[in-house]
Amino acid sequence: MVRVELPVHLRTLAHVGCEVVLDVAAPVTQGAVIAAIEAAYPMLAGTIRDHVTRRRRPLVRFFACEQDLSHDPPDTPLPEAVARGQEPFLIVGAIAGGWDRSEVIGQKA
Repeated sequence: MVRVELPVHLRTLAHVGCEVVLDVAAPVTQGAVIAAIEAAYPMLAGTIRDHVTRRRRPLVRFFACEQDLSHDPPDTPLPEAVARGQEPFLIVGAIAGGWDRSEVIGQKA
Protein backbone atom coordinates (compact mmCIF):
# COMPACT_ATOMS: atom_id res chain seq x y z
CA MET A 1 0.00 0.00 0.00
CA VAL A 2 1.40 3.37 -1.07
CA ARG A 3 -0.05 6.69 0.03
CA VAL A 4 0.07 9.46 -2.57
CA GLU A 5 -0.77 13.12 -2.00
CA LEU A 6 -1.91 14.95 -5.12
CA PRO A 7 -1.98 18.69 -5.89
CA VAL A 8 -5.39 20.31 -5.85
CA HIS A 9 -5.81 20.53 -9.63
CA LEU A 10 -5.25 16.78 -10.02
CA ARG A 11 -7.56 16.03 -7.07
CA THR A 12 -10.25 18.03 -8.83
CA LEU A 13 -9.78 16.08 -12.08
CA ALA A 14 -9.84 12.72 -10.29
CA HIS A 15 -12.62 13.66 -7.83
CA VAL A 16 -10.57 12.50 -4.83
CA GLY A 17 -9.38 13.91 -1.53
CA CYS A 18 -5.85 15.00 -0.72
CA GLU A 19 -4.50 11.47 -0.43
CA VAL A 20 -5.08 8.31 -2.44
CA VAL A 21 -3.99 4.82 -1.41
CA LEU A 22 -2.73 2.44 -4.08
CA ASP A 23 -1.54 -1.14 -4.23
CA VAL A 24 1.84 -1.09 -5.95
CA ALA A 25 3.79 -4.28 -6.52
CA ALA A 26 7.46 -4.36 -5.54
CA PRO A 27 9.76 -2.79 -6.42
CA VAL A 28 7.98 0.44 -5.51
CA THR A 29 9.40 3.08 -7.84
CA GLN A 30 8.23 6.48 -9.10
CA GLY A 31 7.32 4.88 -12.40
CA ALA A 32 5.32 2.09 -10.72
CA VAL A 33 3.44 4.58 -8.55
CA ILE A 34 2.60 6.84 -11.50
CA ALA A 35 1.46 3.81 -13.52
CA ALA A 36 -0.80 2.76 -10.62
CA ILE A 37 -2.26 6.29 -10.43
CA GLU A 38 -2.94 6.32 -14.17
CA ALA A 39 -4.55 2.87 -13.99
CA ALA A 40 -6.78 3.79 -11.04
CA TYR A 41 -7.56 7.30 -12.32
CA PRO A 42 -7.40 7.25 -16.15
CA MET A 43 -8.34 10.93 -16.32
CA LEU A 44 -4.90 11.71 -14.85
CA ALA A 45 -3.01 9.91 -17.64
CA GLY A 46 -0.65 12.41 -19.22
CA THR A 47 -1.00 15.00 -16.47
CA ILE A 48 1.94 13.82 -14.38
CA ARG A 49 4.13 12.39 -17.11
CA ASP A 50 4.19 12.65 -20.88
CA HIS A 51 2.10 10.02 -22.73
CA VAL A 52 4.88 9.12 -25.15
CA THR A 53 8.21 9.68 -23.38
CA ARG A 54 6.90 8.76 -19.90
CA ARG A 55 9.04 11.62 -18.51
CA ARG A 56 7.84 13.80 -15.66
CA ARG A 57 6.03 16.95 -16.77
CA PRO A 58 8.22 20.07 -16.29
CA LEU A 59 6.01 21.74 -13.67
CA VAL A 60 5.48 18.63 -11.55
CA ARG A 61 7.77 17.67 -8.68
CA PHE A 62 8.04 14.49 -6.58
CA PHE A 63 8.93 14.42 -2.89
CA ALA A 64 9.18 11.70 -0.24
CA CYS A 65 10.66 11.62 3.24
CA GLU A 66 11.66 15.29 2.96
CA GLN A 67 13.69 14.62 -0.21
CA ASP A 68 13.21 16.04 -3.69
CA LEU A 69 13.04 13.00 -5.95
CA SER A 70 12.05 14.93 -9.07
CA HIS A 71 15.27 14.27 -10.97
CA ASP A 72 15.71 10.62 -9.94
CA PRO A 73 15.22 8.06 -12.72
CA PRO A 74 11.67 6.63 -12.71
CA ASP A 75 12.96 3.12 -11.93
CA THR A 76 14.73 4.20 -8.72
CA PRO A 77 13.17 2.49 -5.69
CA LEU A 78 11.31 4.87 -3.38
CA PRO A 79 12.27 5.07 0.30
CA GLU A 80 11.17 2.06 2.35
CA ALA A 81 8.88 4.24 4.50
CA VAL A 82 6.94 5.16 1.34
CA ALA A 83 6.81 1.56 0.11
CA ARG A 84 5.35 0.50 3.48
CA GLY A 85 2.79 3.31 3.55
CA GLN A 86 4.34 5.02 6.57
CA GLU A 87 5.14 8.17 4.61
CA PRO A 88 3.32 9.60 1.58
CA PHE A 89 4.72 10.10 -1.90
CA LEU A 90 4.03 13.75 -2.71
CA ILE A 91 3.23 14.97 -6.20
CA VAL A 92 3.50 18.75 -6.19
CA GLY A 93 2.60 21.26 -8.87
CA ALA A 94 5.57 23.60 -9.19
CA ILE A 95 5.02 27.34 -9.07
CA ALA A 96 6.33 29.30 -12.04
CA GLY A 97 6.27 32.89 -13.10
CA GLY A 98 6.54 35.90 -10.93
CA TRP A 99 6.24 39.60 -11.24
CA ASP A 100 8.39 42.44 -12.40
CA ARG A 101 8.91 44.81 -9.46
CA SER A 102 9.36 47.75 -11.82
CA GLU A 103 5.77 47.30 -13.06
CA VAL A 104 4.48 47.65 -9.53
CA ILE A 105 6.31 50.89 -8.82
CA GLY A 106 5.86 52.29 -12.35
CA GLN A 107 9.46 52.05 -13.51
CA LYS A 108 11.01 50.46 -16.55
CA ALA A 109 13.74 47.91 -16.03
